[in-house]
Amino acid sequence: MSAQQQYVSLYTDLLQTVRDRGLLRRRQGYYVTRMSIVLGALLAVVACMVLLGNSWHQLWLAGALALVLVQVAFLSHDSAHRQIFHSNARNDWTARILAGCILGMSVSWWRSKHNKHHAAPNQADRDPDVQLKVLAFTPDAVVERGPVGRWFAARQGWLFFPLLTLEGVGLHASSLTHLLRRGASRADRIDAAVVASRIAVYVAALYFLLPPGKATAFLGLQLAVFGVFLGAAFAPNHKGMPIVPAGMKLDFLRRQVLTSRNIRGGLLTDFAMGGLNYQIEHHLFPSMPRPTLRRVRPIVREYCEQHGIAYAEVGLFTSYRVVVDYLNNVGLRARDPFDCPLAAELRSTGGSAGGPSAGRRDLA
Repeated sequence: MSAQQQYVSLYTDLLQTVRDRGLLRRRQGYYVTRMSIVLGALLAVVACMVLLGNSWHQLWLAGALALVLVQVAFLSHDSAHRQIFHSNARNDWTARILAGCILGMSVSWWRSKHNKHHAAPNQADRDPDVQLKVLAFTPDAVVERGPVGRWFAARQGWLFFPLLTLEGVGLHASSLTHLLRRGASRADRIDAAVVASRIAVYVAALYFLLPPGKATAFLGLQLAVFGVFLGAAFAPNHKGMPIVPAGMKLDFLRRQVLTSRNIRGGLLTDFAMGGLNYQIEHHLFPSMPRPTLRRVRPIVREYCEQHGIAYAEVGLFTSYRVVVDYLNNVGLRARDPFDCPLAAELRSTGGSAGGPSAGRRDLA
């Protein structure tokens, strides 16, 4: 067996084990129950807002609304990954309704971006999540910036969580920018109308229900809390993990495992992070239902140990410390940001691990 076949076989053997144990089966009952609870909570918050009326206590409801919308975002994420239904069309429509009508975001924009991330996580030239304009993830990105940009990069770890307060606004803006771009498809234009209508109706309802000052405070707090909690769920998963240099080829198993980090915790962590705390398993099996990720974790961990593949798992607050430290010191890192035995092996042999498309999968 060639080295390339061996690398591909590593993942296919694991996939076959997981499939044989029935761990890829859909969990529609789980998701129907969860969606009912989340949408019921959303209606309850809206009803409380109407009943409470003109009061500064509405700010408590702004926080509650943000937390419920984070759970809606997790459900939209799962549906876009086609974890819920057997029918791709039903998954796609569910994701579109949850994202567009309830969150005011474009699922097509998110899917395009997220597919690229899943195909090449943390790869400098391919993953849009490490090509952000605000944050620098590689020494080269720091060098390319001016004096103000380098000053910011040296402190970006401390500024990361405050910046998340703007993430909610950024998601709405990026969605509309994508949907209203020149050459947008008819489906995008329809989505743009849905997203814009949802945003307009929500803002108008707030200013109808509350005086301008309270409405503005409610909107600002809701967007800030939403951004912080959603960003805090996604941040620990890859930030501070190895950045794969442009052009490096890795097999699917190593690419997904070596660039991802799991977060230890119980059911509360699962709830707060929407199952994204099992990031390694999620990247290996993107369509696996959320409640199954916990069950497959020990299988994947043992498999990685057997084959000498590093499996990263830490506590939540440890992960945040790693993220802050990494971002603060990006400009001080070695020129090669991918520091692992596999990289040394590839440099010494001049080879590639698995070829350009070995085991490649995306969420669609």
